[in-house]
Amino acid sequence: MTKDTMIGVDLAKNVFQLHAASMRGQPRFCKKLSREKFRSFMAEQPPAVVVMEACGSAHYWAREMVRLGHEVKLIAAQYVKPFVKRQKNDAADAEAIVIAAQRPEMRFVEPKTAEQQSRAILFRARERLVHQRTELINALRACLYEYGHAVPQGMHQITRIAEIVEAPNSELPALMREECAELLEQIAEQTVRINARTAKIKALASQADTARRLQTIPGVGPLTALAVEAFAPPMENFKCGRDFAAWLGLVPRQFSSGGKERLGRISKAGQADIRRLLIIGAMSRLNRLGQRSIPEASWLARIIARKPRMLVAVALANKMARTIWALITKNEDYRIPAQAAVA
Repeated sequence: MTKDTMIGVDLAKNVFQLHAASMRGQPRFCKKLSREKFRSFMAEQPPAVVVMEACGSAHYWAREMVRLGHEVKLIAAQYVKPFVKRQKNDAADAEAIVIAAQRPEMRFVEPKTAEQQSRAILFRARERLVHQRTELINALRACLYEYGHAVPQGMHQITRIAEIVEAPNSELPALMREECAELLEQIAEQTVRINARTAKIKALASQADTARRLQTIPGVGPLTALAVEAFAPPMENFKCGRDFAAWLGLVPRQFSSGGKERLGRISKAGQADIRRLLIIGAMSRLNRLGQRSIPEASWLARIIARKPRMLVAVALANKMARTIWALITKNEDYRIPAQAAVA
């Protein structure tokens, strides 16, 4: 059945603002509803196109609206802002959502499933613990620096730090040793939590067929595979692998005008977690151990010889993103280019 009404919803914690219009833009109604009344009101409405900003709780409400028979579209907040008229308020935001959604060239965000959201929360929980542990390590290094002990950065220095704290000739006061010992204990607790979530991520990545397939790509591990499953939209939304790489922000940012093309650094648009992990995976292939597996006459070997290391890592991450798109859309495992050419 063709839907003839579009309802823009400005989400909030307690009060929701609605703006309804026809598909041609004629206003129909504006309402402000509480959280409890919003669900019952939408259940009474005939099937419509419901549009919301892709913000907190948007994916939950998208699933709820689909259960009620509505079609749901999510828009990134930065695409709605240009359509807000003059003063910003809830009613103006809801109207701007409808106006933006009716643009034929508008891009929409794919609603996430409950399973995707739970995996994303697990991934972010691990990232949060890593940041907290890094903060503790830096605090411990700062304490030791006050007593003349300069310790380099990195989790691998924790053994050296423990030796300094326990050494009788380190000239640390007893109170200082107690504080450092407590920080070391907190770091150990965080490490246990991080390892537990890492093991859970590896288990999830081994169960899913898509994640297993992605891990056949050199430089892609369980974390990257799970991040793609949790944060990336369906690959069918992208026409080619380059579009997926552009969505990740792994393409040059343009400053072109007057027919002159000017390209800068990568745009850093799109999903930052996947982009960061792909660049880290690419860097792992460029270290001494990783370069041993690179064929001498390959594209990667040629670019390593004439370009800076970080530039090569970004270019390789771009290539890895395109490979991810190809493997998912074609349902194939990764094949080494030389072997693929022979086959």
